[in-house]
Amino acid sequence: MAEPQESGTVIGQDTVIKGEMTAETRARILGRFEGTITAKGQVEVADKATCQANVVAKVVQIDGSMHGNVTASEKVQLNASADMRGDVQSSKLVVENGARVDGHFKIGPDMVKKGGAAESPAPAKPQGGGDAGDRSTKEGSGLPKK
Repeated sequence: MAEPQESGTVIGQDTVIKGEMTAETRARILGRFEGTITAKGQVEVADKATCQANVVAKVVQIDGSMHGNVTASEKVQLNASADMRGDVQSSKLVVENGARVDGHFKIGPDMVKKGGAAESPAPAKPQGGGDAGDRSTKEGSGLPKK
């Protein structure tokens, strides 16, 4: 006899939900969700799905479009088709080649409060007066001076 699969919430491809969602186990978004999501287990944003939300969960896996802050007590995984725009706070971060990412990151075992419900990540302050795109052209970058 096969073991029962973990149950969870699934938001279908043709569904749009706006509001606040709490999941005891797992939440899988195939359509569109706007608001906030809190899950004790995993939140998955499927390929071609759109999630405009702040998410707090144990594990967050993104294949589609995610715009909002993400806090994961164990891991955030951005697969090759992911479009992540927002701040991430997690113990671990996996980013596959091809993923699009725009945000600030706090990664490490001490970056998330115990119990899985951490505060929303605060934007990091730029160091050295510029963004990463500027730094390659500044003095000391190893490029010859003109």
